[in-house]
Order: sequence, then structure tokens, then C-alpha cells
Amino acid sequence: MTAREYWTEAPFTGAVRQVPIPEPAVGEVLVETEVSGISSGTESLVHRGEVPASVSDLMRAPHQLGEFPSPVSHGYLNVGIVKQGPAQLLGKRVFSLSGHRSHVVIPAESCHVIPDNCPSERALLAGIAEVTLNAIWEAQVTLADRVAVIGAGMVGLSAALLLSRIGLQRLEVVEIDADRRAVVESLGLTAVTPEDASGDNDVVFHTSAHEAGLARALEITGDDGAVVELSWYGQKSPQVPLGADFHARRLRIIGSQVGQVASPKRLRRTRAERLSTALTLLDERFDALITGRSPLEELPAVMDRMAGRGTAGPEKPLEDHTNTSRQEILHVVTY
Repeated sequence: MTAREYWTEAPFTGAVRQVPIPEPAVGEVLVETEVSGISSGTESLVHRGEVPASVSDLMRAPHQLGEFPSPVSHGYLNVGIVKQGPAQLLGKRVFSLSGHRSHVVIPAESCHVIPDNCPSERALLAGIAEVTLNAIWEAQVTLADRVAVIGAGMVGLSAALLLSRIGLQRLEVVEIDADRRAVVESLGLTAVTPEDASGDNDVVFHTSAHEAGLARALEITGDDGAVVELSWYGQKSPQVPLGADFHARRLRIIGSQVGQVASPKRLRRTRAERLSTALTLLDERFDALITGRSPLEELPAVMDRMAGRGTAGPEKPLEDHTNTSRQEILHVVTY
């Protein structure tokens, strides 16, 4: 009996390894994976070898194998069945912040039992909903606020779906791609182009990972308002327009990262409680975020495409890495 694990062996080089099935120690569980999900923004940076050395410890996935830049087995969206471990978890379907491996060994407390009415593929989005829930806590969004989300990828759509439950005065999802705007509208949300976005927002969530998106976020934020930055740029250093009226309008840019619970809640919520809460917030609308599927064995080629590998040859990555990944939101890996 062997297990299968996806590893990034070098930049733009992925492989599926055959390894012995791991054995859990006391206090651990063995989970047999049903499905895992690709968080395309972060995992594309990992596949391209663009994780900065200065933040490699901070950007570790909770149950990562290996070290950045490579070889590394990354990923943090996993649903499976507990095969060994404490009696109360045996046979349970659980979400964990594990990667693309057919069998994972993790601490028992890292398992989050999935409600019976939540399909396994939808449950994969718990890890992304946790990110956006944390950002909403960080911004302290409240009733009748005017809010915009820039970028309709997995993080942006997750943020918009959670925000739509709050009772806002206005919620707009700003997206340049027409197909993505159609997805937004199909979810009962308002989609606009950057040019048509309303101003005077209390909070703007930026998720596009483009400096043009960040500049537009600052433009449509109202006086004394805040931009919550959810994009991760890896080794890039985007230009941030802090001239003109940035200071005069007393704008704020809030960095939100899921490694810690948002400061307004940190003394009253643990990270485990935050993830469990995110799991309960997933409704049927989140199913629309699943836009691709492939078996584990195809993951090296899938990651090449998502990370921007050009079609003209292995030495020609695409200039704009986002163009290829924009077509998919959540890609599900099957086992």
C-alpha cells in the first residue's frame, strides 16, 4: 500500500511521488483524501519559486512537507475521511489545512468535522472563507456600510458572499473580466467594471494582486475609509499611489493575513474557532466557485498552466501570470 503526494521539485517542475502510507502517532489521525483544492494565487507563486526567503516561515502551509522554495509539498484545502485516530473521529469526513496528498497525518485537533449537509467539494472553500472572514473582522464592517470588493477570483467572491449576509447599504464586486462579472451576477451580486465602480466606500477589499487594482481601490475609498489588502505579491513590489490626496483624505491600508486572528477578535477567538465558523458559513452559492477538476496525476500540468507556463515552450512563461488563472476560480483535485 502506497500513498501519492504532489511536490514542487523546482520552479515550474511538479511531480507526484509514490511513498509509504504515513503512520499516525498518539494524538494524530490518518486522513484518506477525497478531494483537495488549488488556491491558485498562492500556489502559483510556490510553483514559480517566488516565495520570498524573508517570509518563507510565515508562508508555510500548516501541514506542509519540505521547505521553500523547493522541494516542497504545499497546499491547504483538503477534505477526507479519518481512517485511524481517536474513536470520536473514525469514519468522519473532515476538512483540514493539508495539501495535495492521498493520505495525510495531522494532529486530531486540526480536523474539522464537516456538517452532513455540506458537500465535500464545497467544504474545500472553508480555508478561503476563513481568510475572508478574518479580513471582514479586521475591517469591522457593519450594517448599512458601503463596500466594494476588487477582483472576482476565489478570495474576492468568497469575501463578497460573506459580506452579502451583513445587510450592507451597497456591495459592488469590481472585475475587469466579463466572464467573471457574469459569475458574480449569477450569484445575485452586483458586478461592475473598474470605470463604473461607485466611490465613497467605507471599506474596499482588494484581492486582484495587481497594482492597478490597488490604485483603483484607493480612488473609490471614501474619506477616512480603509482598503483591506488581501493580495499576496510574492517577490514583486507593487507601486502604491500614496501621493495626491491619500494623506489629505486620511485613507488607511490594512494588511490582512490569516496566520493570526484579526486583532479586533484575537482575545476572544482562536484560529480553530475561526475555521470552524467559516465552515458553517458555506452555503450553496459557494458551489459556483468550483470551475475545474482533474485527477492528482494531472496536477503537474495543471499547475504549469495556472502558474503561467507559455505554450511556445518550457522556457517561455507568460508575461501576465493572471491571464491563465483568471479562467478558473477553484480547481478541485480528485483521488
